[in-house]
Amino acid sequence: QVQLVESGGGLVQPGGSLRLSCAASGSIGSVNVMGWYRQAPGKQRELVATIHNGGSTNYTDSVKGRFTISRDAAKNTVYLQMNSLSADDTATYYCNQRTKIWSYWGEGTLVTVSS
Repeated sequence: QVQLVESGGGLVQPGGSLRLSCAASGSIGSVNVMGWYRQAPGKQRELVATIHNGGSTNYTDSVKGRFTISRDAAKNTVYLQMNSLSADDTATYYCNQRTKIWSYWGEGTLVTVSS
């Protein structure tokens, strides 16, 4: 059974940084797209960033220049480096890994930006 295990969330002050990690356990197969989504209280889940097999990346406008998505394809692990964090980034962050057959989700890791 495939599981995505996220880590790296927590409490950080405005202007600070965090690095999220998401590793797949089990036989996930060939992953085409890895990504991070987030959901703030009272809001819908939104795309934060994705990285495709060829290495191309996509970011939502609000995080461009501050967040960087990267991956270790051999380990089926995706990372999200988050810099210059603000209160607007407070949310539960979810990892997603998609194969041709299925889309897998992690359980989420909470990021709280507060002084």
